[in-house]
Amino acid sequence: MFKGRCLTAYKMTMLMKNTLCFLALMLSSQLLIAQFDTFFHDQTLRIDYTHAGTATQEWYALDQILAEPFWGGSKTNLIDTLYFGKYFFEAFDKHTGELIYSRGYGSLFGEWQTTDEAGYRSRSFQETVIMPYPKHETVIVFSSRNRQGILDSIYSLTVDPDDYFIKAVQPKKWPVFELEINAPTEHAVDIVLLPDGYTAYEMDKFIHDSQVFAEGLFSFQPFTSLREKFNIRLVLAVSNESGAIMPADSIWPSTLLSSSFYTFDSERYCMTAEHKKIRDLASHVPYDQIFVLLNTEKYGGGGIYNFYCLSTVDHPLFSKVAVHEFGHGFAGLGDEYFDSSTAYEDFYNLEIEPWEPNLTTLVDFGKKWTYLIEPDTPVPTPDTEEYNDHIGVFEGGGYVSKGMYRSSRNCLMNSFESSTFCAVCNEAIKKMVRFYTD
Repeated sequence: MFKGRCLTAYKMTMLMKNTLCFLALMLSSQLLIAQFDTFFHDQTLRIDYTHAGTATQEWYALDQILAEPFWGGSKTNLIDTLYFGKYFFEAFDKHTGELIYSRGYGSLFGEWQTTDEAGYRSRSFQETVIMPYPKHETVIVFSSRNRQGILDSIYSLTVDPDDYFIKAVQPKKWPVFELEINAPTEHAVDIVLLPDGYTAYEMDKFIHDSQVFAEGLFSFQPFTSLREKFNIRLVLAVSNESGAIMPADSIWPSTLLSSSFYTFDSERYCMTAEHKKIRDLASHVPYDQIFVLLNTEKYGGGGIYNFYCLSTVDHPLFSKVAVHEFGHGFAGLGDEYFDSSTAYEDFYNLEIEPWEPNLTTLVDFGKKWTYLIEPDTPVPTPDTEEYNDHIGVFEGGGYVSKGMYRSSRNCLMNSFESSTFCAVCNEAIKKMVRFYTD
């Protein structure tokens, strides 16, 4: 009887603790939503600008500020505590100086700066950032990560939400198709799929390809277990002609987003520089992540953190390519391969720790995946079959064979011989899902 009474008391105590924890979380969530309502409207502020420069210089030039009709992001996790991405922007309430929103991201310009061309020529690229639409005057500060990994403030502007030069995005032009809706927008990862190279007669194919994309994505862990956290919407936008641009083959179809192979003269790297057009299409729906499906059988794609992802659809490796690129765009995962030619020169500074969660130079490895390594696994880890199923520190990754290390011998971020994400990439993806959905 005594033991029974103790057990009952213990259960009651645990129940009370769990109840109090739940109430605290609910209160915290309500306070954060109240903060959102204090500073923001439930729609999107979009800033379009030009990012230009050379390998060693960069500058920003404002293009336009727009109001989009939906806010698809979190209303609680407004401040980015991950600090992923080469770039970062922060929004401060002008009156109080309070930081009210921030996000990290990458861009084509940042990748281009590491190419050989950037050493002898300047170029400009379209970029955009989005945030909840502010209720009060807001100061936006843009920062760029220097060679030492430090974020330097480069550009700032003040946004008056009542400025009549802020253009409202036009009403819907293209139909919208809800492929999969599992959760309220503010508690979901909202993916918008955009078509490129699909004519009016190929919209059924785009819907089918989108279904293939969804089933492919959710066939890989941890997405399989987290499917209820994702929404997928399509914008049924039409191109004049089918296919993709292939400059080396003198193929130049008229497509809506002008997606092109040979980005930075790398044949399989397929992207588009029309970032404003991408945002225009995406604004038809609430969204967190943008994914472009390109109507061609040629192998290729690309993905940049919090920028957009792209994959061709008719190649046999479509699903693996798509989930690999989504690993870049959504979770900030770095490429783990090192034996493939790229257009990059010194992409990483090997004297500092990279921000990507699945790569390390061992400069500050304590901040990475040490907690996932078994005590008897050596660091660095021999790249031998003995450690096939182990998390370790294997040399080679980030496009170089020496000085950069990856977390497993093989992973979907390394090669398509693997059909799984390693435990480190799994954890990074799950952490990002929580950031969007909690």
